[in-house]
Amino acid sequence: MNQDTLPYENALRIVLDASTRLSSEDCPTAACLSRVLATPIISTVDLPPFDNSAMDGFALRGDSIVHAGTELPIEGEQAAGDGIARARAGAWEIMTGARVPDGLDRVIPIEQTERVSSDSVRLLADVTPGQNVRVAGSDVAHGEKVLEAGTVLQPQHLMLLAALGVAKVPVGVRPRVAVICTGRELVDNPAQTLAPGQIRNSNGPFLAARLPLAGAEVVHVETVGDDAAAFEAALQRALNAGAKVIVTSGAVSMGHYDFVPQALERLGAQTLFHKVAIRPGKPLLFARLPGDVLLFGLPGNPIAVAVGLRFFVEPALRVMLGLPPETPYRVPLSKPYSKKPRLRFHLKSHLHIDAQGRLAVEVLEGQESYRIRPLSDANAWAVVPADVDALPAGALVDVHGVGHFEFPHPDFPLPGRAA
Repeated sequence: MNQDTLPYENALRIVLDASTRLSSEDCPTAACLSRVLATPIISTVDLPPFDNSAMDGFALRGDSIVHAGTELPIEGEQAAGDGIARARAGAWEIMTGARVPDGLDRVIPIEQTERVSSDSVRLLADVTPGQNVRVAGSDVAHGEKVLEAGTVLQPQHLMLLAALGVAKVPVGVRPRVAVICTGRELVDNPAQTLAPGQIRNSNGPFLAARLPLAGAEVVHVETVGDDAAAFEAALQRALNAGAKVIVTSGAVSMGHYDFVPQALERLGAQTLFHKVAIRPGKPLLFARLPGDVLLFGLPGNPIAVAVGLRFFVEPALRVMLGLPPETPYRVPLSKPYSKKPRLRFHLKSHLHIDAQGRLAVEVLEGQESYRIRPLSDANAWAVVPADVDALPAGALVDVHGVGHFEFPHPDFPLPGRAA
């Protein structure tokens, strides 16, 4: 290994140390889906807010058991949405969700009763204290912590917040990210006919789509040719758009048109590392621009871009959002795997349930960094450390989701593949 090529763990530590948690902002609860909670949420109310009936029936009271065969006068009726009612004696007909009248402490289902007359009811079963009553605060008590800081807010959390009457919550500010793709061969317009030597830009749409799923706000996307001056102008436009993170693709290797390192030097950037012992994506560059703007220079091959985003940019975003480091799954390989030594491999993989109902991960065919189709078949990344060159079937490997907010979700083997 070249002495200038950092091990992945060292490079990641440099990235994490250079990343800073961002401030928080209040966000309307209805608009905070997938945002990261900045502080814990403490309930200021009880949920349910009052004792209410779990079913349609009759609300009663008694010292202990009210026995089957008891006849009671019907004193009143309570429907969902009715306010406070005070019981004197007898039974109250009550609907599901209705507030239990003060003084009553149990509900018998309607099907366990019979009407004796229009104003009296007979019980067909014993009824015990608290039966079929949802007690105030039994779901959430006043003063209870309901959500921890760092929670990535999902619909079920929004349901809880709405039930508690929380109108807005403090969430981490989204990191503002710009994307700059380089290469005179790139064509952005899908309707444009390709000239000889041209290819369609897939990195730009990929990054622009995946960064918001990782918690970022994309503020600028641009494609420039193999021209240092044009690249520097694009960087300035990204900074003017408020970017605090810039992700570039291409022009970071050692070729004649790989101008990004020199352009950054002219701009006064500090290159923190250039080249990491990984595959794909070894030429990856990480720099700090004036104003503490972070720049990730990813190689141009599509899968190198995907790996650079997943295993360098997204860990930085986690720090900025106030999230702890990820913990990968440990999953057995479904087949043996071998690789070249001295490089950490990030492999397009398929997490699945095998024919015996066991969790397993398959390394997909087509691991070359230019091959996009296998990435579309992948639902996970498997990682094999640098110091390992061969693993038997059943060996445990680290498995990550396709994105840091997207946990690996196993399914059945892909069509045409044996379990």
